[in-house]
Amino acid sequence: MNTPQDIVIRPIVSEKSYDRMGEGIYQFKVARSANKNQIKDAVEALFKVTVTKVNTINVVRKPKRRGVYRGFTSTWKKAIVTLKEGDSITFFEGIA
Repeated sequence: MNTPQDIVIRPIVSEKSYDRMGEGIYQFKVARSANKNQIKDAVEALFKVTVTKVNTINVVRKPKRRGVYRGFTSTWKKAIVTLKEGDSITFFEGIA
């Protein structure tokens, strides 16, 4: 059984994600095996909010180079979570 901490790995911190927080839209890196229902339940359990919509994106690997060494970034899953009107995640307040 996966706990909410196993499903939601970390928040995504970028300029675009901070701009969308005012609209009640938050972005998280999530477990690749998690589905939308599991992500919704995990965010609601962790942050005590009501989730209205979850969109997921599988971020594919990209080639990277460091000098003569070549490799790839890892593949991961992104969740874009929309909260109910008036809800916010207090974890992000005061950071920006």
